[in-house]
Amino acid sequence: QVQLVESGGGLVQAGDSMRLSCAASGRTYSMYVMGWFRQAPGKEREFVAAISGNTLNTYYAVSVKGRFTISRDNAKNTLYLQMNSLKPEDTAVYYCAADLNPTRPSALGYRYWGQGTQVTVSS
Repeated sequence: QVQLVESGGGLVQAGDSMRLSCAASGRTYSMYVMGWFRQAPGKEREFVAAISGNTLNTYYAVSVKGRFTISRDNAKNTLYLQMNSLKPEDTAVYYCAADLNPTRPSALGYRYWGQGTQVTVSS
């Protein structure tokens, strides 16, 4: 069983930066693939970024590539999402997710989820 808690969301202006954190429980955290997803009202939950547990391979959605950076500190059982050059289109609830072996690179492929943290980018 894995428990995830996001933090770091809030209100920022376009062009600003923000770092989200996800604290994970479990002594085998380093074995999990971790991902960030986001969901706006009326929209489906979409993939943002992911990072593997063993090789630290990273993957990004085209919409955030070059602006966002996903990283993890296995010693602290924490996942991060550094967001730079934020745009109003980035406004959404951001979710941290984990799975020992995701079946697909979408929300349906991850078993464990956090409660989400709101990110609002004003123009």
